[in-house]
Amino acid sequence: MVSIAQIIDAAPLATATTTSDSSSLGSVADWAVNLMETIGAPGAGLAIALENLFPPLPSEVILPLAGFTASRGNFSLAEAIIWTTLGSVVGALVLYAIGAWLGRDRMRRLVSKVPLVDLEDVDRVEAWFDRHGYRAVFFGRMIPIFRSLISIPAGIERMAVGKFLLLTTAGSLIWNSIFVLAGFYLGENWSVVEEYAGIFQRIVIIAVALFVIYFVVSKIRKHRQKRA
Repeated sequence: MVSIAQIIDAAPLATATTTSDSSSLGSVADWAVNLMETIGAPGAGLAIALENLFPPLPSEVILPLAGFTASRGNFSLAEAIIWTTLGSVVGALVLYAIGAWLGRDRMRRLVSKVPLVDLEDVDRVEAWFDRHGYRAVFFGRMIPIFRSLISIPAGIERMAVGKFLLLTTAGSLIWNSIFVLAGFYLGENWSVVEEYAGIFQRIVIIAVALFVIYFVVSKIRKHRQKRA
């Protein structure tokens, strides 16, 4: 019987535009598959927990692969969804704990040393999080890059752990289910999911980059006006 790893090696990821990209994503896919084939559905959960802690590990590859592996009978579809969601929650809790350890005062001391960032900006972010924190945690679990990082400010602001767990679980369940189900039903064409998810991620990255540029330019102008 042909193993999942052999199928992946025979069909490179469709989104890879260079040899290095293909090699990198292929390595992640091989690692995730080996983990799932070795310890089953808990391997998918472990891979996603690590993805939360190390965002460069792409959930858009790991989740469809978990669905594909389930379609091959290594474990059930329900197990794939449950374990990947559990992995997401565990990873988010670790980041929440880091934020709680950092704390508001320590965070403000660190930010005060960052060029072009005023404590007034921190106050505005805190006020925004007070108003929209619950929605930010829930919807943030479904946005590339932010799905990991959103847990840190939740910890800094000491969001109630019960509510944090509930919102994180709900958001992760939706995100994970979409990708796991897509991988399950697409079978050997699971990499199509990563292609479209990659487009969405690039849009998010461009939006963030534009915001950073706007923020830096506005701060430089403000600094020059104060000096003048």
